[in-house]
Amino acid sequence: MRLALLGCGTVGSDVVRLLHEQSADLAARIGAPLEIAGIAVRRLGRDRGDLPVDPGLFTTDALGLIKRDDVDVVVEVVGGIEPARGWLVEALRAGKSVVTANKALLAEDGATLHDAAAEGGADLYYEASVAGAIPLLRPLRESLHGDRINRVTGIVNGTTNFILSAMDATGAGFAEALEEATELGYAEADPTADVEGFDAAAKAAILASLAFHTRVSAADVHREGITEVTSADVASAKSMGCTIKLLCIAARGTDATGRETVSVRVHPAMIPLTHPLASVGDAFNAVFVEAEAAGQLMFYGRGAGGAPTASAVLGDVVAVARNRLAGVHAASESAYADLPVRPMGEALTRYHISLDVTDRPGVLAAVAGVFARHDVSIATVRQGPAGGGAAGRGDDADLVIVTHVAPDAALAATVGELRGLDIVRSVASVLRVEGGL
Repeated sequence: MRLALLGCGTVGSDVVRLLHEQSADLAARIGAPLEIAGIAVRRLGRDRGDLPVDPGLFTTDALGLIKRDDVDVVVEVVGGIEPARGWLVEALRAGKSVVTANKALLAEDGATLHDAAAEGGADLYYEASVAGAIPLLRPLRESLHGDRINRVTGIVNGTTNFILSAMDATGAGFAEALEEATELGYAEADPTADVEGFDAAAKAAILASLAFHTRVSAADVHREGITEVTSADVASAKSMGCTIKLLCIAARGTDATGRETVSVRVHPAMIPLTHPLASVGDAFNAVFVEAEAAGQLMFYGRGAGGAPTASAVLGDVVAVARNRLAGVHAASESAYADLPVRPMGEALTRYHISLDVTDRPGVLAAVAGVFARHDVSIATVRQGPAGGGAAGRGDDADLVIVTHVAPDAALAATVGELRGLDIVRSVASVLRVEGGL
């Protein structure tokens, strides 16, 4: 079985190393040896150290490599939308199996890839696109195919999980924790895709598509990052027996007419320390799946890095190579349900709201009236001097409110009206609450 490898950066280099180190085992598992037909790169002259590969295999002509008759499987670890989309569509339409780690492309236009795979009768595997080495997508696509999945909640970005874990452990602010993450190599020089939630949103779209048999794109995912999370938010969460995580949440539900829908969102949220995801620290990933028959399942491990991602890539390579030798291909995309994606405003959630208010009689009643006008029920209220100490700030006080479940639009409207009250000096923070607190 001959492979065309597109990309030879961190992940691609580890794919080459694992192919070399495990060649005998891989051949035994597949029934035929794996050989690299060529490696497409941007620059031929780049120093790649002691990579165990013939330098003559490198080329800058990715499309030419893909079109070669002796290529059976195309492995793409370049990333980005174009030219990767064009390359993979070409391969799939020609009947060549594709293994990709490209979450951005799958989330933006996975439909085109799936259509091309169906047209060419080829396999499209992408385990490495979500949660690195954690075997997650195949269980959703195959092992749980006989069950009904109702909800998927996950920590799927290691950078943000490291930052929030550091803030929780040390009391550091966001900027300090980000600086540490950058120094340790967990954050890119430009961390926008991670800290603003774009990376997690792409993964959420892929998870929702598989879990609910519905095409979901990144554009369907409500996205918020962690840049507004403060050390005060983290401290408040601790005082309630909670921690803050950037969660991707995909859930079935019904709209006002009773029609079944799905909700897909990414945002920071408080979860109780008793929740299985609360103990996931450092740069690890974990995904919590709730199914009707199987019950609650959790998948945990390293969600990024060259070797873990390469492990997932090779797992897919073994699968598609065995299919190709057997003359079969995997089941095509399952999108029969075609459920509508519910707007964020209709998603049912809870809020933790911290207010800086004037400390005088009637304030609590006035604030409670705002919640009542928007049909939002209050679960708990905690009040104290501003700043959390006896000295406070004169006639100011802190008011912390946790709501019961309500439509997100009603909660947002409540916060909007609170901001306009004379008695509210400021809305210090607003965080969603998940996990049954």
